Amino acid sequence: MNVVSRSRYWLPMLPLLALLAFVYWLDQQVQQEIAVAANNQRHDPDGIMDNFHATKMDLQGVPRFLLSAKQLRHYPDHDSTELDLPRLTMLSKVNPPVHMNGIRGNVSSRGDEVIFRDDVSVLREAVGDQSAMTLRTEYLRVLPNQDWADTDKAVTIVDANNTVHAIGLEMDNKTRILKLLSQVRSEHHAK
Repeated sequence: MNVVSRSRYWLPMLPLLALLAFVYWLDQQVQQEIAVAANNQRHDPDGIMDNFHATKMDLQGVPRFLLSAKQLRHYPDHDSTELDLPRLTMLSKVNPPVHMNGIRGNVSSRGDEVIFRDDVSVLREAVGDQSAMTLRTEYLRVLPNQDWADTDKAVTIVDANNTVHAIGLEMDNKTRILKLLSQVRSEHHAK
């Protein structure tokens, strides 16, 4: 077989090989553009508000809870909201106000969950013959619409007569029930 007859068999393959090389080159260009676009998506806030205050009302127009922060930042890439020095006050017609604050916080994209982090404190005001109660932890998840809060971190609860230490807590403010989850230790203070 001579060179001319061999090239006759390979000649139809040349356009196919050229098409394959072009597709490979095109794929490389698209992958580079995707990588550049992914790197350009930055985590920058689209809104910043200093001295933020919000009030949510019930159906009768009575304040239900108050949320404030030294600064609020909204990030569009994750639809997340970060808070500096957040403070939440849950109000009730029948129960005393509960005030929650921390160093940092987040609000869920739907606004139905508030997370408090770092040096979190909760104060339930005194009412009637019941003394004020304070709670300290490093993390607290709050569902304001459900009057619910919980944590899986260490907590310390102090009232006029007791100091309680535990790991984990569930707090139902509607029923005024605190459920301590594990490693509970209590100290009673004599009057």
